[in-house]
Amino acid sequence: MAEIKVPELAESITEGTIAKWLKNVGEHVEKGEYLIELETDKVNIEVISDFAGTLTEQKFSEGDTVRVGETIAIVQEGGGETPAAEKTQEQEPVEAPKPEPQRVNAAETKTEQTEDKAQEIVSRPIASPAARKLAREKGIDLLEVPTADPLGRVRRQDVSSFNHNVSQRPPLPPKMETTGGQAKAEDLTKPIVYEKMSRRRQTIAKRLLEVKQTTAMLTTFNEIDMTAVMNLRKRWKDQFFEEHDVRLGFMSFFTKAVVAALKKFPYLNAEIQGDQLLVKKFYDIGVAVSTEDGLVVPVVRDAERKSFADIEGDIMQLAEKARSNKLSLKDLQGGTFTITNGGVFGSLLSTPILNGPQVGILGMHTIQLRPVAIDKEKTENRPMMYVALSYDHRIVDGKEAVSFLVMIKKLLEDPEKLLLEG
Repeated sequence: MAEIKVPELAESITEGTIAKWLKNVGEHVEKGEYLIELETDKVNIEVISDFAGTLTEQKFSEGDTVRVGETIAIVQEGGGETPAAEKTQEQEPVEAPKPEPQRVNAAETKTEQTEDKAQEIVSRPIASPAARKLAREKGIDLLEVPTADPLGRVRRQDVSSFNHNVSQRPPLPPKMETTGGQAKAEDLTKPIVYEKMSRRRQTIAKRLLEVKQTTAMLTTFNEIDMTAVMNLRKRWKDQFFEEHDVRLGFMSFFTKAVVAALKKFPYLNAEIQGDQLLVKKFYDIGVAVSTEDGLVVPVVRDAERKSFADIEGDIMQLAEKARSNKLSLKDLQGGTFTITNGGVFGSLLSTPILNGPQVGILGMHTIQLRPVAIDKEKTENRPMMYVALSYDHRIVDGKEAVSFLVMIKKLLEDPEKLLLEG
């Protein structure tokens, strides 16, 4: 018998949740065939069988949490006979009274098999893997989900838009109020939807709370006049797109400015390990991306070596992979600093939370026309953006954090300097 164990997932991932068994006990599996879908806080992974044979035991159920190295299944190698079958063969044969032969109508048997098969097909609606995963997380029966697809296929957006009108849980007990010595029942039954938190959402909640509890997080704010950047983009956006087949956005400017500032203030590119500081001399910049399953932070590698076009291309590809749930563990590991853009959702000002073990995160916000004093006599409406830097005060002092943010401001208000800082 062969044991199937949870493989090494990544340096920062030690456990996962069994989302779905892809093989049932008694079924034959080939070497390299998928056994289970394992959900981690970052990505979903399908675990394969390293052996060919019969799946004889599932040691965990769907929804259970398993750790790296744990045995999750047993496969009987070879012809596929289960231990129970072998034991039966070893026993002495015992003659049993022969039952009276019964005549079976072949046509009836065939009809019953056809009906059973049809019933099985009806009970398993056609749905995409993403739709099945989301339905499991929300506790939704796919048979209840309406779809506009002409072939009846349930898509992810069908599950997302589906809403339970009334909870399947029993109604809340009526609240009893006492009026004039008599108990009066007030019916508090309301439409309530209970949704199971996904593994990713649980982990996001856990990690954000840990950051708040284990770091001395502080935030400093500033504002940037985006006039120069917007004018530069306006002048070069068409030629940039023709030459590089990618649009010139704001993120490449901010990424370049962040790298330049990190080189001058290296403790914001560090992390704490026990009583030591690990100061990194490379610049892998995480870019927060919002997806339907929660926030993920894919990483732009070696940002200091990349051009504006390279950075914009990487961000575009990572965002597409994030929204289609195709990010790999490699895409998410090893960031040294993070940029998050709440401005795309209209956020005017917010305090970003650190992406541990990193000690710095820059928050961008929406661009808004505001009156700005140009000099003592003149005021103009300028496109202004509030920016926020959250940092771990244990290793980054206030002077250093403020100076870092001021440098970001200066570089973006005079973006030609980014060519010299590169």
